Amino acid sequence: MKIMKLRPLFYLLSLSLILMSVFSIWKWKFQVGIDFAGGSLWEIKSEKIKREDVKKFFEENKVQVSELSSKNGLISIKSKYLSTVQKATIEKKMKKLDENYTELRFASLGASLGKELVKKTIVAIVLSTLGVLLFVAKAFGDWGFGVSAILAMLHDSFILVGAFSYLGHLFGAEIDALFVTAVLTTLSASVHDTVVTFDRIRELRRSDYQTNLTDLANKAVSETLVRSINNSTTIIIMLLSLALLGGETTRWFAVALLVGAVSGTYSSVGVAVPLLLLFKKKK
Repeated sequence: MKIMKLRPLFYLLSLSLILMSVFSIWKWKFQVGIDFAGGSLWEIKSEKIKREDVKKFFEENKVQVSELSSKNGLISIKSKYLSTVQKATIEKKMKKLDENYTELRFASLGASLGKELVKKTIVAIVLSTLGVLLFVAKAFGDWGFGVSAILAMLHDSFILVGAFSYLGHLFGAEIDALFVTAVLTTLSASVHDTVVTFDRIRELRRSDYQTNLTDLANKAVSETLVRSINNSTTIIIMLLSLALLGGETTRWFAVALLVGAVSGTYSSVGVAVPLLLLFKKKK
C-alpha cells in the first residue's frame, strides 16, 4: 500500500485546516474562561429566583455581570471578580426569595492570577516541545525525525486551538485550565503515534538499507496504520460518549481531547512521515 503517493493531498488537507484555524482565530478570537480572564462564575438552582432578580442584586453591589443565563431553574452568572463580602450580601438577598436554593458551583479568580496562568501555560508548551525535540532526535540519532515529530505535534495543537475558536463562536466553548490540559495531552498523544511509525521505519532501514526511504515509509505506515486506528478508535468512542453524556464541567474537555485524538492519528501518517521524507529529500 503506497500511502505516501497521497502526500500532495495530505499537504493540501493540513494547509486547509491551518488556514481555517488562522481565519477563525483572526475573525472570532476566543471565549476565555475565568481561569485566564479572571472574574467569577456562579451557578445556582432555584425555581423561585428569577434572572431579573439576580441581575438586580449584582447591580446593587456594583458588580458588573458579563453573562447571565437562566434555563429550567438553573441560573449561571459570569461577572467581574466577586469578593467574599459581596457574595455573602447577594446570598442573603437570594435566601429571602428562596431559602432552599442550591449552589451548584462557584469559582473566583483575580485577573493577576489569570495572567500568571497564561504565562505558565506558554512556558509549559515551550518546555515540552523542546524536551520532545531533544528526546526524539537523540533516540533516532537524526534531527530530521525530531523536527518532523515536533511540527506534526504543533500542527495538532494549532488545529485544536483553531477548532475551539470556532466552537467558541458557535457554541460558547471556553479556553480554560482544562483546555490547557487537553492541549498538553494532545502533544503527548500525537508524538506517541509518530514515534511508533518512526521506530518501524528505523527497523526496516536497518534490515534493508538499499531500499529507498519512501518505500520503507510506505511499508512502515502499512504495518502500523491498523494498530494506530484501532488504538485511537477505542479512545475516540470513550471521549465521544463523555462529550455527549458527560456533565457540563467536563464536556468541552472531552471535546478538546476528541479533536486532539483525531488530529493526532491523522498527523502521524499525513504530516510527520511526509515531512520526514521532505527533509531527507532536500538533504
